[in-house]
Amino acid sequence: MKPVPFTLLLIQLIVSYVVNAQSAAGSFENRLKALDSTLTVLHNQAVFSGVVLVADRGKISYKKALGISSSETNGLLSTSSAFNLASVSKQFIAMMIMQLQERSKLRYDEPVQTYLPDFPYPGITVRHLLTHTSGLPEYFDLAQKYLGPLDTLSNEGMLQLVHDHKPKLLFQPGEKWEYCNTGYVLLGSVITNVSGMPVETFFEQNIVRPLNLKNTYIYYHHSLTKPWNRVYGFQRENGKNKPNDLIRIDGVIGDGNVYSSAEDLLTWDQALYTEKLVKATTLREAFTPARLNSGATYPYGFGWMLEEDGKVLMHTGSWVGFRTLIIRYVDKKQTLIVLTNGSNGNGQVIRRTLEGNPVSLPKTQLITNVRLVDGTGTPARTAAVRMRGDKIWEIGELSPFPNESVLDGKGRVLAPGFIDSHSHHDWSLREHPEALAMVNQGITTIVVGQDGGGVPMDTIQARLKQEPVAVNLASYTGHAMLRHRVMGANGLYRTAKPEEVERMKQLLRTELANGSLGLATGLEYESAFFSNRDEVLQLAQVAADSGGRYISHIRSEDVMLDDAIDEIIEIGRATKMPVQISHLKIALRDKWGQSATMLAQLERARAEGVNITADCYPYEYWMSTIRVLFPKRDYTNPASAEFAVNQLFDPSQSVLVRFAANPAYAGKTVGDIATMRRESPAKTLMGLVAEASDYSTKNPDADGVEGIVAKSMDDADVKNFLAWPHTNICSDGADEGHPRGYGAFTRVLGRYVRDQKLMPLETAIQKMTSLSAEHLGLKNRGLIAPGYYADLVLFNPDTVQDNARIGNNKALSTGIDAVWVAGKMVYQDQKATGVRPGTLIRR
Repeated sequence: MKPVPFTLLLIQLIVSYVVNAQSAAGSFENRLKALDSTLTVLHNQAVFSGVVLVADRGKISYKKALGISSSETNGLLSTSSAFNLASVSKQFIAMMIMQLQERSKLRYDEPVQTYLPDFPYPGITVRHLLTHTSGLPEYFDLAQKYLGPLDTLSNEGMLQLVHDHKPKLLFQPGEKWEYCNTGYVLLGSVITNVSGMPVETFFEQNIVRPLNLKNTYIYYHHSLTKPWNRVYGFQRENGKNKPNDLIRIDGVIGDGNVYSSAEDLLTWDQALYTEKLVKATTLREAFTPARLNSGATYPYGFGWMLEEDGKVLMHTGSWVGFRTLIIRYVDKKQTLIVLTNGSNGNGQVIRRTLEGNPVSLPKTQLITNVRLVDGTGTPARTAAVRMRGDKIWEIGELSPFPNESVLDGKGRVLAPGFIDSHSHHDWSLREHPEALAMVNQGITTIVVGQDGGGVPMDTIQARLKQEPVAVNLASYTGHAMLRHRVMGANGLYRTAKPEEVERMKQLLRTELANGSLGLATGLEYESAFFSNRDEVLQLAQVAADSGGRYISHIRSEDVMLDDAIDEIIEIGRATKMPVQISHLKIALRDKWGQSATMLAQLERARAEGVNITADCYPYEYWMSTIRVLFPKRDYTNPASAEFAVNQLFDPSQSVLVRFAANPAYAGKTVGDIATMRRESPAKTLMGLVAEASDYSTKNPDADGVEGIVAKSMDDADVKNFLAWPHTNICSDGADEGHPRGYGAFTRVLGRYVRDQKLMPLETAIQKMTSLSAEHLGLKNRGLIAPGYYADLVLFNPDTVQDNARIGNNKALSTGIDAVWVAGKMVYQDQKATGVRPGTLIRR
């Protein structure tokens, strides 16, 4: 029953609706008013069920009960309701040990074996248990491993498990501090053995009665008594409260299972200023930092965390549905008590409010009346979805909270935001941070660093800090980028030397440590084409060793396609990491129609244990440099040029989208240009390569000198690749040139799903979301599920359609109603909203 980490709840609540608490210099009364407002907001948004009490010099200044005592009865809480204190129970166990020590029944520095003969660790003392310095592992794992499914764990049973299995200590006793529930369960057994009575009886006689506590007792799983005012734990799931109470290991006493009310806890708190329970000299040790073997100290005493040199004493608790907190501001003689039973106590938010610090409270948004396609591939269902901050919180039949933002989905489809596993849109984000090319087609995350290019992770982060963008980015590390940095721009047209490979490997390790997804290669391009298999494999192994992945624009998509497929399969087999083929295609006319054969080859590799996958964009034409049309890099060979126009692309349907050497050619097909020049398409192709090369030589700083959108695939093959269960959708797009930059995802939804019925809508969405996330190793993205990031797209499946075409590549898609990134709307009614919540996603 570990305490809730101080920052955990705050992290969960860093959202946009801010309640400005009074400054620390503000009056106590004003801070109590801020606290009341905070509790009202939390309760209205179903994230607080519990009791809060504040006292000043022993007198109650504020108390409030909001919520229910049980999810089954819906009875209302009161300030006398008895909550499971979870780990706050430990201070009561520690007090009973102190009472026994004061009566000379035990000594702190005696071995535990003195009082529990079956305890198998002679070097662990009672003090080690009290201060969490024993080195014992948590008992939860032992119980889970060795208990039968119907067994209830007791103190005696836990001691027997420790005796029988002697789990290895995490560290030598006294060597360090590490929170340990096992130690306090053992202390419960020590109390029973030393006092000669059950721990709950000793507790009743020595704490409850002397303090005249009205609603305080020990209760555990299968207790014979059932107190009338016991609060039951619950948790809210998708708009409904469900029990989350004691489980089968809750037959133990010590680390939890003391029940008390807020009012009784105040009585307990005040008793600690007196000698009603133990002498002041005895109690002082409870508030003394634990001393380690090295002489260093840790700010934990006996059941109390020590802050500000002991001026603040506190403890938290977290178990099943209960979240608890007690803070004693000793210097101010003030007390804060928070007891909750709804799995979301917000104790640290309450504390910050009382202390006069600004806090961020959860802002929720509700999207109602949607057909939910959640990314799993399962059939659509009618539902509502609630976001809290940047995450999805609830799904189901949900009613609006007071003053909650509500959007009527009007029966449209709500899906996870689309994840573009192969993108070049980052090139334009500095100029167009609103990311209209992406969001207009429902994309919320792009993956860059593709085809061997890209920039270092730190550079991406610096750019995002300087200029936030509307979509999320993740990045691979480009093979060609590594080659360029190590071998120089003029050294790329050869294989790398061993020492150069080693330098590339070190650079790659650094990028992987900075969160790169893995290694991306563009082996068909000249900057990497001259690398050999060994160079690529060595770098791929570095990615594998770091838990990364490999994605590749393979060495050939036409003439040497079979060998290129064999290479990536071999990389997957040798490194045992996931490998992915970028924009899977067959770009050789003589091989059209062989997609089924290629997919069978990939399936055989998968059956052998190679985790090979692919992404694909929904077009019969690609975009690249015209130089890739010469697989042998023999740009002046007429036979190769003739082969290109007959096998590798259709000159009459392939358009130069840019040509710096002669801008008048841009927008024209190669066939049109050949007619203008009164020469054959093959001769024109050679001439275009030569003219572009000459321009680049004269203008060495020029970028994007030429580019072609080339028709070279068959639609039947494209359909087979799209439909393969291990293919996810990508765009391979950018802001300029190919229409895929603005319409790849909507083209799938309109052309291939609605019109041609290539696959069900739910399958297509899965290929755009959760399958992409799986192939990339992204966590908490790609599904509409509680706890996942609120990246969402709302669209009309009856009208969704890409409109971008060659020559009008920036035409916006229709049918996309709204897009959210991290819970913030970035696109609505075919307009970017200007909000830019995108983040860098690191592996």
